[in-house]
Amino acid sequence: MDSLITAAARALASGDALGALNYIALRDDTPALALRGIAMAQLGDLIRAKRLLRHAARAFGPKEAVARARCVVAEAEIALVSRDLNWPLKALGAAHDALQRHGDFANAAHARYLAVRRLLLIGHLDEAEHLIEDFDPAPLPVASRAAYELAVAGVAIRRLRTSIARAALARAECAARQARIASLAAEVESAARVLDMPAARLIAHGNVRIVQLDDIEALLGSNAFIVDACRRVVCHAGKLISLKTRPILFALARALAEAWPGDVSRAVLLARAFRAKHADESHRARLRVEVGRLRKELSTAAGIDATRAGFTLVPRRARDVAVLAPFDDAHATVLALLADGEAWSSSALALALGASQRTVQRALDSLTANGKVQATGRGRARRWIAPPVPGFPTTLLLPAALPGG
Repeated sequence: MDSLITAAARALASGDALGALNYIALRDDTPALALRGIAMAQLGDLIRAKRLLRHAARAFGPKEAVARARCVVAEAEIALVSRDLNWPLKALGAAHDALQRHGDFANAAHARYLAVRRLLLIGHLDEAEHLIEDFDPAPLPVASRAAYELAVAGVAIRRLRTSIARAALARAECAARQARIASLAAEVESAARVLDMPAARLIAHGNVRIVQLDDIEALLGSNAFIVDACRRVVCHAGKLISLKTRPILFALARALAEAWPGDVSRAVLLARAFRAKHADESHRARLRVEVGRLRKELSTAAGIDATRAGFTLVPRRARDVAVLAPFDDAHATVLALLADGEAWSSSALALALGASQRTVQRALDSLTANGKVQATGRGRARRWIAPPVPGFPTTLLLPAALPGG
């Protein structure tokens, strides 16, 4: 490798993309094309960067397996940044194995880190944690070590383990300072702010207050009976009862929890669960059926008693009942993903949320009409973006945010 290529690589490692281009701008050999692709990616021209890296990967000969694998890893990182979550993972796994075999442990570790980041984005926390447990960050350069600690913190935040998250972010901040890359330091600072941002509304005894992640972690560790409207689950004594696919049962559970220790009239329950303005006998019969189903789902944690006016929640062992709710219930999960400031496709959002693409498209159309998100491009290149809103509760609304969710 000649001196100009070496100088360009060092400039890229320090985050100086323009300095790297100064060394290789007039060259069209394969190593220069690969480095130019990485530089263009750092400057935000992801389409040109992807094209250059693919060209370089094809141009490297069969004896240059390491260089070809490095191009694949760089292309995978571009796919992650551009939220192309359907990018073939087998290619990244093959590149990781090739780099490992040839002793390039730093780039092999970076490939594994990218796999962790993708799993984190789509909410596969168990798989991400498994990879992190088997991951040795020692070969990583300082900048990549900071990114690795951000991934560790991301998993911990989504699991509501705030002390572990704070420790990981402290290590990330230290590594970012050593790397002296301003954009990386800003990313660490932004991630750290999440821990001190409002995360949800807590509704209890008719009162509403704003809570942070520390408060929610303490609440979930208590003996309270919690209806979580962010993840559509009921939490009690460390156990989760998912009602994500039972919207009527969840609406009933939330209404009963918000009114506790009082009862809720049948008219209110009909309006909340069925949106029935004028209830007839068929509605009341269906309400009895759905309350029976909810009673069965919550049997280990609470009972539901009939009163003269309606129904009331009766926790079995919990001393308190609370509801965790997002600030904006309308398409809040889609906004939570878009709040990272990156441009998402509807297919990537559907993959991350585990929803159909049509469902996500309807949500995007509604958010666009209300001016909450903006669309760019056309056809398959169409992407949606929303600027981060200060104080917006992104964490609890992301996929698999709660333990065991």
